[in-house]
Amino acid sequence: MLDLEHDWVWDFWLADDGDRYHAFFLQASRALADPDLRHHNATVGHAVSDDLVHWAVRDDVLHPGGTGDFDDLAIWTGSIVRTGSSGWRMFYTGLSRRDGSAVQRIGSAVSEDLDHWQRVPALGLHEADPRHYRRRATSSWLEEAWRDPFVLCEEAGLWHAYVTARAGTGAGLGVVGHATSPDLDHWTAGPPLSAPTGRFEWLEVISLVCVEDRWVLIFSCLSDQMPGAGSGSGGVWSVRVAGPGTQVDVGAAVRLTTEDLYVGKVVRDRAGTWQLLAFRNRDEAGRFVGGVIDPIPVRWNRQWTGLELVGGPDQWRPC
Repeated sequence: MLDLEHDWVWDFWLADDGDRYHAFFLQASRALADPDLRHHNATVGHAVSDDLVHWAVRDDVLHPGGTGDFDDLAIWTGSIVRTGSSGWRMFYTGLSRRDGSAVQRIGSAVSEDLDHWQRVPALGLHEADPRHYRRRATSSWLEEAWRDPFVLCEEAGLWHAYVTARAGTGAGLGVVGHATSPDLDHWTAGPPLSAPTGRFEWLEVISLVCVEDRWVLIFSCLSDQMPGAGSGSGGVWSVRVAGPGTQVDVGAAVRLTTEDLYVGKVVRDRAGTWQLLAFRNRDEAGRFVGGVIDPIPVRWNRQWTGLELVGGPDQWRPC
């Protein structure tokens, strides 16, 4: 399990250099006492593993920027892609003190070794585009969602960014935000790849992966962000899609885990088995836990509508 004695660990993202897996994760000091305070005190840690089980912690890679920067309060979730034979690009979420953390923005950094990172601009991806997405926080909704970027490249060479976003008015406004780029520097935001369903206020930490030659989109949402849902009915979700940049039927999403886990990532291990990693969201008493679990095998369900766990504790598998 990837966990730290003195810091909470929660949202994470992965990179594979061919020899080792690299986990980048949000962390905040347990000295804060209240785990809800971690969100405005988050930095990015780094650990490496050969097997997704045993992790060696390295130096931190990102801290908040300087005064006045878009990320001068805290760093939130992102993703990493390989650029060429030796380069890497990270896209991440930043919170600013100047707007009281209400507006989420996306930044970018580059690295040659996954240990040392330098911030660079990502033009056109930085803020939510008001032509397609709800922009400003209001008294009824106190944040402007444009976070958790997940970036991947399709076979034709076009880059896609999937973003946690909101659109429209009313309840259940969560949508799959989308932007494209030919070069990772210049981005064009398009309309959402999904429509608001009334089911989810947000789709957090979206990822897209091709499992057994079928594409699946994975996201997370808890029941307190699902209008009208019963307590404990959220968790990690998955839904089959046609491929990068295609429409997402969010209403067809099926639960992959209970709310005991959150921020699921599906990755193939060195033996070729598809595994789920996630962080422990809560214990039996409903208290926040944190820390990334050891991998659990996953497979497509019988209906081919989403993924299901193969093994793992019973309390992590939805009924």
